[in-house]
This record gives sequence, structure tokens and C-alpha cells, in this order.
Amino acid sequence: MNKEKKVAGLYIRVSTEDQAREGFSLPEQEKRLRAMCEYKGYEIYKVYKDAGISAKTGTSRPGFEELLQDIRDKKCNTIVVLKLDRLTRSVFDWEKIIRFLEENDAYLDCANDDINTTNANGKMVSRILTSVSQNEIERTSERTKFGMVGAIKEGHIPHKAPFGYKHENKKLIPDEATKDQVIRIFNLYYQGNSYQTISNLYNKEKVFGKTNWKDSTILKIIENPIYKGDFIHGKRTKNPTYYEDVVEPLISKELWEECQVQKKKNSRNYKRNEDYLFLQKLKCPHCNRILAGKATRKKNGSIYYYYYCHDCKINIKETDIEKEFDNFIEDIQEYDLVVNQTLLPMIKTKLNNPKEKLIKELKEQNVKAERIRKAYINGSFTIEEYDIEKNIVDKAIKDLESKIRDCDICNELKFTPEDILIKRDLDYINQIVYPEEYEEHTYMWKDYTREEKSDLIMRYVDNVELTLCGKNKVKIGEVFFRESMCKPCNDLYDAGFLAKKDYAILGNVGMKLRFSEYLPIEKVSEIVFTLRQYYNVGYFEATYYYDNKVMFFNDYQNRNIVRIFPIEDYKKKNKLDTLELGVIYIGNNEKCLIDNKEDLFNTIPERTNCITYELDEDIKKRKLEIEKEIKEFREKIMNK
Repeated sequence: MNKEKKVAGLYIRVSTEDQAREGFSLPEQEKRLRAMCEYKGYEIYKVYKDAGISAKTGTSRPGFEELLQDIRDKKCNTIVVLKLDRLTRSVFDWEKIIRFLEENDAYLDCANDDINTTNANGKMVSRILTSVSQNEIERTSERTKFGMVGAIKEGHIPHKAPFGYKHENKKLIPDEATKDQVIRIFNLYYQGNSYQTISNLYNKEKVFGKTNWKDSTILKIIENPIYKGDFIHGKRTKNPTYYEDVVEPLISKELWEECQVQKKKNSRNYKRNEDYLFLQKLKCPHCNRILAGKATRKKNGSIYYYYYCHDCKINIKETDIEKEFDNFIEDIQEYDLVVNQTLLPMIKTKLNNPKEKLIKELKEQNVKAERIRKAYINGSFTIEEYDIEKNIVDKAIKDLESKIRDCDICNELKFTPEDILIKRDLDYINQIVYPEEYEEHTYMWKDYTREEKSDLIMRYVDNVELTLCGKNKVKIGEVFFRESMCKPCNDLYDAGFLAKKDYAILGNVGMKLRFSEYLPIEKVSEIVFTLRQYYNVGYFEATYYYDNKVMFFNDYQNRNIVRIFPIEDYKKKNKLDTLELGVIYIGNNEKCLIDNKEDLFNTIPERTNCITYELDEDIKKRKLEIEKEIKEFREKIMNK
């Protein structure tokens, strides 16, 4: 090929954003380049096109690569482009192109830019123009990222809505028709079920009419932080960005984190042929490793369960651990049976008040059902496809209608923290006065099946530290509860929904008592009056001394203390030397005041706000005597 003769390869490129910003298309570029070649007398060898491709570094451009190869093969010697940024917007890439042109005795001609690559000045100008182009693309990228950050923080997630969510007005919101199944998946996994077990269960139940649930689907749900309200943008890149609290969560952050911990535990090789009560929970008192489980079967069919450490040769009976564990069972049952399974769902439903969302979702599902019907009539669906789609929508409609009914019931309830604690007060008194009848009406630990016991421990206990006190004899040193139980439990206690049991010193005797949060005196009068509909409960006040950490009052031997609570808002005080406490109690020989004892175990007491309970003279006199005795007791301690 004659070096003096310019044989041109016309390179045209456009990206979608170029067209939107600058308005020139591939045909327009080709038309202008042909006119320039005719004017300059260039011979046109070929037109090379890259449509919808960016000029960013690393982007594959087949048309441009073909042009470079043809220059190497001496089929053409001049690159003709409309503007320099059609070739590249990167200074680094432009240096490579200049070097390529020099090595192959080739040239560059730009229609809109006065570019001359045959001398130093021309190369300098080209570098300046390329730097400007690179700066523009980087600024555009920054603006795009900034806009995306703002959109994500507003809940505009730039992806397909994950299962349990839907897009509404470009925002990701919970899908009332499917979100409960997501919550169920997390709860099932948290209870120790594997991905495969959950997928098999969903296939068996034909959840949403599907029989192709896979363990990989369950895994993706468990690992996705969107369900706790967070989103990761660019998680497959080197520098992903984590956004917290950008959408409404379906589960708590604590439950999500616990499931990630459970994932590590499930990856270990545990024996699962039996229902071990403390599977994955017990730590070896020597090496601190998790104990494995084993079971032996006798000829009479009895099964005995053990936990062992292969390295330390420790072998512990499950019955011994369960006896030790009895001290911790009550706290778990209080949270699970009363709060988590019964009252808390009602409270949450009432507080969240999702009825409007449910009605809106129900209308959408009814519209969807009508669209499916019309599509079948029009021949868009086969009868089999129609049945599948119709069953899915019918199931969603049925679930939504059931939830709306539940909302109507819950809206009629007027539960308050005091109501829930009064119910527990009554249960506690029933347990003291009528222990046999209380056990008959209450699902006690001894009534649980092995599977139910194992499930409860799996859900709420993180691990148990054991202390060796003889060959294969242990005591429980400490029980660590899962964060997903501890935090909600503490929150409910702080909000006044729960009472806690703790050890306290009464005179020279230590015992476990129920404590709850601060109550103003007017609330106390309501509670005492409400309980007096069932039992002749009493009330007095005591003072707790922070320095000595003691609380003292008379005749505690003849009283069963129901609950103790602060009657002054200690959180508003800067310094605390003493704390005034209210004490509700019942005498040792008290009986119920109603005719039908069955009502004691089935009722939820209603508070009466219009009647004020006042301390009688005997109580006032006793209070003065108690204050005097506390003063004498404190002086005695200080003298010692």
C-alpha cells in the first residue's frame, strides 16, 4: 500500500447515553465522515461500527478491534472519526493508540477536532482533549452514583423485587401476599432446619402452588440483607456499598444475624438421627468445643441420650443436664408461651395496623384474578396454566382475607402493658394458691414432647457453659441466650410488658422475686383493684438502699410477693441513694373470691379506671413501722 495514499477506516460509535445527550446516530456520523473523506481525497476501505458501546477502559469493542487489525495487515492506514472521544475518553488508552499508530505508520483524522498525530504539538493537543473527555465521563459517573445513592436511601432499589417485596411507585415495599412465607423461612431456619428441609416442606405444602422450591432459593433468602432492611449495591465488585435501613424490614436485624450464626453451625457435621435437646448448645468444660450427641437403645425400647467430647473422653447424661437446666426454663417459657406466641402477635398487629395495606393488596389480587380469567378466555392460557395461576391467586386472596379478619379482632382489643402484667400476676397467684389446677391448665415443661423441648432450646439458647464436678458429672455454669431473644425481651421489659425474676435480699434471706418497671401510683391503684376482683391482694411500699444493696420489710415469711416495681421514675434522677418500691403480695392462706375457679385460668382481667384504691390506716401504720425497722437495720449495718 502506498504510504502517501490515505486509505481510511471510518470508525463510528455511539452509546445510549451519547444519543440522549448529543443526539447523533450512527448513520449521521457515517454520512459526515464520508463527506470529509471525499473532500480530502481519502479512499474509504471500510466502515467499522460499535453500537451501544461505551468508550470506558475495559469495554470490549469488536468494531474498533477489527479496525486495528486491518491497520496491522496494511489494509488501511488512517483512522477517521467524528470526534476524539469516539475512540477513547481515557488518557491511558489514548497513549496506547498513539504508540500503535507510530508503530504501524498510521494516522488519525478527526472531523470535529483539529488532531494531527504526526508532530509533538498535535500529540499534546490530543492528550489535552482526551483529558477533558476523561474528566467529563468521570463527572458523569459521579453524578450518576450520587443520584443512585439518594434513590437507594429513599427505597428505590435498582433490581427486581426479591421474594416478599414488590415495587410500588418505584419503591420497594413489603408484599402482604408473600412476606409471611419469607418470615416463616427465617423462623424455620433459626429453629435448626436446613435449606433442604425447608424446601422439601414448601414443596410438600405446595406453597403458592409451586413444587419446585430449591435449597439454593432458601439459601439466597437467608443470606439477603434486604430482609432486615439493608441493601448492598455492587456486591460483586471490588468495592461494594452497604446501605442500612433503606427499606421496611420483614424480620429483625437480630433474627437475621442469628440465622447467619446458625448457618455456620449447620455446616458442621452433627448427628441428627434423634431429637437431642441440647444439640449444638453444650460446651466441653475442658476444651470448650461443642459436644456431640449419641443415643443408646435398650431392649425394652427405652432410649438414653448422652453428650460427649471425643478428645477429652467426657460422657454426660442428658437427664443430668436437663435437671440443671430447670432453673432457666421458666424465663424461656415466660417469653415464648405468654409473650411470643400469644400476646405479642396481638400487640404487634394492633400497633402496625396493616389493615389498609391488606385491603389494597386484596384489591390488587382480585384484579389479577380477573386478568387471569380474561387471558384464559382469550386463549392466552391452557387449562393447566390457568389452574396453576388461579390456585396461586386464590390462596393469596384467602390468606389476605384471613389477615383482615385478624386485624378486625385485634382492633377491638385494648391491651396495655399493665393488662399483660396483670394477667401474669393472676397466673402467678394461681400457681401459688392452686398449684395442681394451675398445672392442669398450663402447658408445662414436663408436658412438652422431646421435639418441642429441642425446638424451644434451639430457638432461644445460644450455648451452655458446663462446670465439671466429678467424673462425668457437671453443673451448668452459665446459659447464654440468643440475641434475638435477649434484646426483644429487654425491650419489652423496659416498655413495661414483661416482669423479670431476680434474686433479692429480704432481711437476711435471699429469694427469687418478680420485678417490673416503674409504675406511677395511680396505675398501682388500678392494678390492685383489678386483682382484688379475684384475690384479696395487699400492697405496701419499701425502700431499696443502693449502698448496701438491701431491701427490708416486716413479715415477708407470711406473704407471697407477687411483684415489686419502682414507684418513682428513677431514670429522671441524677443520683440515686435509695429507691422507693411498691410491693403487691398475697397472704399464705388466701383463696379466690369468685365462685367459678375455672375463670381464674381462662380470663384476661379488665382494669377499672374509675375507682381509686387508697391505703387503709393499718397499712399506713405498718408502713411507718417498716420505715423505722429499715432505719434501724441500716444503722446496724453501718455500725458494723
